[in-house]
Amino acid sequence: MDKFVINGPTRLTGEVTISGAKNAAVAIIPAVILSDGICRIENIPNISDVHIITQILYALGADIKRVNLNTLEIDPRNIHTTVVPHELAKRMRASYYLIGALLGKFNKARVSMPGGCDLGIRPMDLHIKGFEALGATVKTENAMINCTADNLIGSPIYLDMVSVGATVNIMLAAVKAYGLTVIENAAKEPHIVDLANFLNSMGADIRGAGTDLIKIYGVPKLHGTNYSIIPDQIEAGTYMVAAAATNGDVLVKNVIPKHLESISAKLEEMGVQVEEYDDSIRVISNGNLRRCNIKTMPHPGFPTDMQPQLSVLLSMAEGTSIVTENVWGNRFRYIDELRRMGMKAVVDGQVAVFEGGCKLTGAPVMATDLRAGAAMVIAAMAAQGQSEIENIYHIERGYENIVEKLTALGADIKRITVPDETPKAAARVS
Repeated sequence: MDKFVINGPTRLTGEVTISGAKNAAVAIIPAVILSDGICRIENIPNISDVHIITQILYALGADIKRVNLNTLEIDPRNIHTTVVPHELAKRMRASYYLIGALLGKFNKARVSMPGGCDLGIRPMDLHIKGFEALGATVKTENAMINCTADNLIGSPIYLDMVSVGATVNIMLAAVKAYGLTVIENAAKEPHIVDLANFLNSMGADIRGAGTDLIKIYGVPKLHGTNYSIIPDQIEAGTYMVAAAATNGDVLVKNVIPKHLESISAKLEEMGVQVEEYDDSIRVISNGNLRRCNIKTMPHPGFPTDMQPQLSVLLSMAEGTSIVTENVWGNRFRYIDELRRMGMKAVVDGQVAVFEGGCKLTGAPVMATDLRAGAAMVIAAMAAQGQSEIENIYHIERGYENIVEKLTALGADIKRITVPDETPKAAARVS
């Protein structure tokens, strides 16, 4: 078992370079299935979710060459099955993007229900609605989703609620369908735009990505391409909050500042100095933090994936702050762990009230999901004393080289391996 050991408090200073966007990578890599040629993808984050999705493509028959740590060449022409191995698919939420990609290429797919972080119910009804509108027959049995179609035909599709996953999956399935597909009430996140740009670079005809109305004109085939993934908005936001929580001065490089506007606005509201440049953001904090209220919303609103990190900052600010979670049902589970470090918060359904001015102290905690784990790292760096964070596999699903990056900024953080605690009596049982 591996865990992080962090000694605080510390002050982060210096520069950090942001990796490619996790949420873009786990959509773009499955999209390679649709190509009839080799795709070279650059700026891929070296994280466990990427490792899993590439393992799945390899298991399907794709040829994969690692050019360097952050560049892959994928040749999908030898894919020979449309059945995704359950043991791999269950390890990540974005495995459901393989349904749209395989359905769009082969008119059939068999993929298990998504895994990943347990943040609440992950309904597939909007995905299925989209597939059926395109002409597919969808059956769910034994936790497997089975899709088949004679031919996919473009269709108008209205999403009853904004869904990133459904928007991505419908785009993947529709890109080679005959005719025009129109997605109304589509998600507008930066990685939706990045996926559309990637598909268009292969010869697709997608218009309107980044708005709530996406038009997809089906094309008969897609070719190989070279493409570089956008920077990770959530990784950037995490380091911005870490700088603010540690009274730091950090230049966050390789970012698209427009993607970070909602995060920058809240930090400035709390009294943190944020300076924007062409492709970087500098965050400076003097420790005088003011309360503020947060409501998570689909893009361009405040992202749910930044809610746990900013909540750590709210617990340190003067006054009482209110956070309303409008996206995921189980997002506040991390609060029970951070109470061990001194956080004072009351949760009522989808609303949490944070009593500010807390003096955080080191404690053993357990990451409950990816972004909760990042929040615990931030809290540990700001706390007095030593903290140990277990279940760090959650964190490593979305943050490349987090120990090395934080150490370079001055953090006292180590990744250590400890033996699993197996009772001796149990070990003797034959």
